[in-house]
Amino acid sequence: MSDLSTRPYLIRAIHEWCVDSGLTPYISVRVSDRTDVPLAYVKEGEIVLNLSVGAVRNLELGNEVITCSGRFGGVSFDIMVPVDSVIGIFSKETGQGLIFQGPDISNPPPAEPTKPIHRKPQLTIVK
Repeated sequence: MSDLSTRPYLIRAIHEWCVDSGLTPYISVRVSDRTDVPLAYVKEGEIVLNLSVGAVRNLELGNEVITCSGRFGGVSFDIMVPVDSVIGIFSKETGQGLIFQGPDISNPPPAEPTKPIHRKPQLTIVK
């Protein structure tokens, strides 16, 4: 049996708590080439999305991805966010929620090629 990430379960739990409490659930997302969000609303590599019933349609809080459609500046947009890109989920009104530390290690993003480090050669005295 593979290890399941707790992240999607915690996202669903906080979302449900917000809805049941009459609060507005927001998620903060780290944007990458794997996310499908309106780039005009991305600031410093992140976007905050309102996931309330009145703001989005067809919301699916899956184990791998979160999908929905919403309107941005009056234009409909289909959203797709990998769960491991979610930085946190919280209530707009109270700020209560969860912030995730670091990437989800049970579902790591693809490795990026590393850049070689160029250092000046050093001489060593050999006897």
